[in-house]
Amino acid sequence: MLDRAIAPLFPGWAAARAKARYRFSVLASAYDAARPSRLRKFHRDYGSGDSVTRGSSVPLRTQARHLERNNDIARGALGVLVRNIVGPNGIGVEPQPRRTDGTLHEEFAQSVMDLWRKWCERPEVTKEHDYASAQRLMARTWIRDGELLKQYLLGNVKFYQFSTGVPYAFELIEADQLPIYYDDPARGITQGVEKNAWGQALAYHVLKHHPGDITVSLTNNNLKRVPSNSMAHIKLVDRIRQTRGVSVFASVIARLEDIKDYEDSERIAAKVAASMAAVIKKGTPEDYAGAGGEMGGTSSSAQPRELSFRAGAIFDDLRPGESIDTIDTKRPNSNLEPYRNGQLRAAAGGMSLSFSSLSRNYNGTYSAQRQELVEGWSDYAILSMEFVHQSVRPDYQNFIAMAVMSGQLKIPADLDRSTLDHALYIPPSMPWINPLDEAEAWLTMEQAGYMSGPEIIRKRGANPREVMEQEANWRRKAADQKLDLTSDPAAPGAQARARRLDIMK
Repeated sequence: MLDRAIAPLFPGWAAARAKARYRFSVLASAYDAARPSRLRKFHRDYGSGDSVTRGSSVPLRTQARHLERNNDIARGALGVLVRNIVGPNGIGVEPQPRRTDGTLHEEFAQSVMDLWRKWCERPEVTKEHDYASAQRLMARTWIRDGELLKQYLLGNVKFYQFSTGVPYAFELIEADQLPIYYDDPARGITQGVEKNAWGQALAYHVLKHHPGDITVSLTNNNLKRVPSNSMAHIKLVDRIRQTRGVSVFASVIARLEDIKDYEDSERIAAKVAASMAAVIKKGTPEDYAGAGGEMGGTSSSAQPRELSFRAGAIFDDLRPGESIDTIDTKRPNSNLEPYRNGQLRAAAGGMSLSFSSLSRNYNGTYSAQRQELVEGWSDYAILSMEFVHQSVRPDYQNFIAMAVMSGQLKIPADLDRSTLDHALYIPPSMPWINPLDEAEAWLTMEQAGYMSGPEIIRKRGANPREVMEQEANWRRKAADQKLDLTSDPAAPGAQARARRLDIMK
């Protein structure tokens, strides 16, 4: 109507409006997925990451914890992720300080490693965990809850005694103590986190006590402000500038609960089916003439009977027209396992782990198993490096700074100070499916010059310096006992070793 009204007076404007409307209609129809229909509704979510998590983080965290306690699949998935992200020995640290000429300062690196190893025995404030177990606990909380806090204790802290001479420790804090509904726009506080205009965290407003332990009201008396340089917020985020983390189970909670409900129903049905033995099929009324001529007679022959089932049992007291028939309940359901495996495959993808590890189903060829392992390991490696970035590297940097400030670590004159806290972080290594083939592949790579020996050792999750020391010590002891460990094919015993390798192949 507007176009028709303005066309006589402003034809150019009316033409431009018609052209724009035509272009919009073409663009809108270019993607079928952009148009809702009767069978496919749109999910209208125009909020920011903080708007979405504000009402969802706490329920998701609660449901994820419930699954860990009561759902064997979820607990197994959590264990698989922790084992492959952190591993039994934690993410290793290999110091890499450099001399001013660029070479590795091995003596200083060894001094750092000795001090670091001692600190790792009791790094956490309760002194209940070594560094490996603390990493596993942090990774478990991080994956399940989506986030956790870690407060740094640096330097002299009143009423606290450090376990070593290095004055550094950390306190683990659950996300419940960072109130998600605590906002103060005037002070830049969003969901308990105080930020500047660029979105950088300045401080965290944390409850002094866990809200699940005692009744805690959200007042300034129960909150403490911790500067960001004394606190790490380890979180899983999906959106840019998202303040709070979200559990890795968020997209699969409903599916895991459905799997458990379905299994429970099938288990009960199978149990009921196992309780059903057989039925007696009756004949016609004429077959019961001796019982009054009717099936519902009151004679002794119409009374309820019990038949004893045992191996080789023969029923010789059936009446005329009667027969024994079993009940086919269709239980156990033959379709249970295929359905369950299909659901587990989908859940495994949503949790960034492999189907074989989640289901404990390792059927398949070597190539298929290795392909799944290689692809799945990329997801584990991404989470491992994210954990290094948010947790392990800050720990090592704080440790080095406090070790130097406390005098526990003396800096050599020839050290490049810019490399003081440089290190390599060694996540869990990808396991071998066929050890012999894998070892020969590494050997070929090293001999061809495509990989170095130390790099291979690090990929196996070990420290090259320690491996070389152990190997040198072992070879010295072997020489003392006149044992041949050489790889020279002309050396005595080499032919026997070659025969053993052929047998293994």
